[in-house]
This record gives sequence, structure tokens and C-alpha cells, in this order.
Amino acid sequence: MEQGITEGELILLRFKFMSFFDINSKYDPVRINQLYEQAKWSILFEEIDHTEEEASLFAALQLQATLQLNNAEENAPERDEVDQLLDELEQNLDAAAMNRRDLTHVPELSEYLRYLKPKKIGLKNFRRAYFTFVDLYLNYYNTAQEANGPPAGHFSLKGCEVTQDLSVSQGKFHIKLQVPTAEGMTELILKCDTEYQYAKWMAACRLASRGKTMADSSYNTEVEALKKTLQLQSGKTQNGVQSKQRVPSVQLPSDFNVDEFVSQRYAKKRSKQTLQQRIGDAHQNVKNLSNVEAKLQYIRTWEALPEHGIHYFIVKFRNARKPELIAVAYNRLMKINSDNGESNKTWRFSSMKKWHVNWEIRHIKAQFDNDDIEFKPISADCKVVHEFIGGYIFVSMRSKDQKQTLDEEGFHRLTGDFISRDEYPSNSPDLNLLDYSVWSILEAKACAKPHKDIESLKRALIQTWDEITPEILATIVDNFPKRLEQCIQAFKRGHFE
Repeated sequence: MEQGITEGELILLRFKFMSFFDINSKYDPVRINQLYEQAKWSILFEEIDHTEEEASLFAALQLQATLQLNNAEENAPERDEVDQLLDELEQNLDAAAMNRRDLTHVPELSEYLRYLKPKKIGLKNFRRAYFTFVDLYLNYYNTAQEANGPPAGHFSLKGCEVTQDLSVSQGKFHIKLQVPTAEGMTELILKCDTEYQYAKWMAACRLASRGKTMADSSYNTEVEALKKTLQLQSGKTQNGVQSKQRVPSVQLPSDFNVDEFVSQRYAKKRSKQTLQQRIGDAHQNVKNLSNVEAKLQYIRTWEALPEHGIHYFIVKFRNARKPELIAVAYNRLMKINSDNGESNKTWRFSSMKKWHVNWEIRHIKAQFDNDDIEFKPISADCKVVHEFIGGYIFVSMRSKDQKQTLDEEGFHRLTGDFISRDEYPSNSPDLNLLDYSVWSILEAKACAKPHKDIESLKRALIQTWDEITPEILATIVDNFPKRLEQCIQAFKRGHFE
């Protein structure tokens, strides 16, 4: 077999790109089950950090999916082709309605919140201020009466990093913002008082970070999703009343093993009786979900985790003295502070003009509106990073229209060799392949460190020239037909410079 797989072998398939297109419980149970299994094991194996409250919710949803497994098979109605076509039509109409639901007037948020700037000397406690959220901008004033004048603080949230610092049981609803400014990344923490207040402001911040306002049709959906997740974690009933019942609402199976429902981090922290009680309490809010609904809610809760869909790589930036940590997410690249895990710099794919890979020296270059970067992956092959960038850009280009067919050729153009976002060969459209590629090697290696004078640079170039092996030249020559084909295809599409 092409991938080295022989007949009879068991293989494990996982979704690579953590941006899932159009998951619908009515006609997509197979993919929901696949995603559920991947999400479940990533939680149990602690691949993604999550709180103890979230662990109890995940366990409760897993328990409900298990209990409803037989019911799902018994109660599943027979569905013919007409039913499936009607479901598809309903989904298309919903998508069209969502696209038309954008408002002509941009809503605004304005109320008192508490805030904290952790890096500001002398400011250690939360202060109260009057905040307004208009378009993509967050302003705050000392009092509401000053809102018509100049603000005490002004932030543009487009391109910012938004993370949650949440503990429902402790009444902790914090929104952590890292806003790019001329001085670097400015950190701001907003403290909300209620779940509803948190849902409104968190949804607005998330959309603004992606360059969308509250007039976007996805704002209300985002708010409702946040409210539902908070409700499931809080132990409140559907009418919002806090449940005081201490007896679990579900009879746990006789063979129930908490180690199969909770990660070892929390299984070792609490007794089995305590964990069973917490899982039983959390189950009260999910006991009416069907098998597929419980799995879908598990996936949604998994997607809401701060570290979901972030892939980390150790790289060395050009002219940097030491390796650094970067992260690739579904909509951005980030430079990560390895000491605290926070983002120091963010480059969004929406502002990317093009990127390409120099396969001879394994360097990745990316050109953005206001910045150009170049780095060499160390912890993984550059092809892996390249595939994540291209794959996520491809996913972001898809629409909600069910009639849209999968553009496999476009996917391979964005994730294959010698491709940039402008769809021309990565190194250069210049077909003088040997000359250009050899010069790229000389430039990258000889200029890896600064030189005091011309003689030092000359010696470095000569040394690098002597280190070029016949194998490197053979690889360059072997790639010539591929580059020629890409040039021809780019010329046909009118994207050849």
C-alpha cells in the first residue's frame, strides 16, 4: 500500500485540522461519533488543559452518551432518501437565512465592569470603570457621565488574543485580552459579574478579534453557545434555578470506573466517591440529551477550550540567536512565551499576502500586511507547518452552502509542495532553478550571523559553497519538472508574476 499499510492492520485516523465544517446532528452522526472519540481521548489523555468543573461536565456528557447508546439504536427512525434531501434543503435555507441576518445597525455594549492591567506597575487590584464596545473598539471611562468625552483607555481588538479565565462554582468570569499595540502586546483582564454579562462581552471580543462586529449573524449564536456551556457547568436547571439536590439523578452502572471518564490528573486528586457525586450532579443538566446530542455537546465544549486546535512547534527565526516557540491555530500564527504560555506576537491569516517554503534549506517565509517573517522548524519538518497553514486557509475559504463541492485540487495546491497563497511556485517563478536555489542556500547559511566586514562575508560564502553536496544539487534538479508544471498552471490561471 502507498502509506505502508498492509491488509488486516488496524489504523487510527484522526482529524488533523481543528476547524469543523457544518456539523449537524440530523444527518451527520458518523462524523459526530468520529469527532467525539477524538475529543474524548484528548481529554482523558490530558492533551488539552481543562478545569475540574469542565472535567465533570465532560464525564457527565460521556456518561449520558453511553447510557443512551442502546436507546439511540432502538429509537432511531427509518430515514429514506426523501428525509435526507429535506434535511439538506432545511440546512441550505438556514445557511442562506444566516447570511441575510446581518444587521444594518451595529449593536453596542455599555456597562460597568472591573478591569486589571497585570503588567502595569502599582496596579494589582481590579478597578471599576464604565466600558463601551462599539464596532471593533473597546473604550473605558472613569464614570458613565464621561462617556461623551475622550476615553481613559482605548483598544482596537482586531487581531487580539482572547482567552477565558473561568470558574463557575467560584463565580469567576474573567476575559483575558492581549491587544497588539505599538509598544507590543498589552494585556487587559475584564471581570464580569454574571454569566449573561460574561457571554455578551466574551462573544463580542471573540468576533472583534476576527474582525467582525456584533452586527454579524454569528454574534447571537456565540452568545447562546456560551450561555449553554456555562449553564451545564453551573449545575443550574433549565429555568436558571440552582439545584440543591445532593443525590445523583442517575443510577451509575455497576461497572462504572471513574478512570474511564476523568483524566488521571483529577482522578488522583479526588476520591472515587467524590468524583461519582460530582459526575452525578453534572449529569442532571444533560440527562435529557440523546446519544448524538450528548456527543455533539461534548464536541462543542471541547472546541470552547482555550487550547483547542493549537499546534505548537519549536522554530528558529532568521537572525535569531536561540529557538523559539510558535503556535499555528485555525486563523493565525502566534509567537509564544515559553515561560507563561502567552502570545507575544500574532499574525492573522486574513492579513497574509503569501507564504512559501524553500525546500532546499527547509525555511518557511510568510509575508503579511505589516510584517514579514522567516523561520526554520526544528521540532517537525517544515512540510508539517506548511500543511497546517495551507489547510486552515483552505477551510476558512469554504462557505455554509451545502451545494458547494469539495475543491480537492485547491486543497492540494494550498498544502502541497511549491505553492503559495497566490498560487505560484514557492521559491520563485524564475525557471533558472539551479542558480536561484543555490543562491538561496548561500544566502541563508552565510547570512545566518552578522559579519563585521566584506571579507568575513566572503569567507562565509566560500565555506558554504564548499559544503553544498551533490545530493543537494540532485534534489534541486529533480524538482525542476514539478516547478515547471506549477509555472504553467499558474500562468493559465492568470496568477503568474
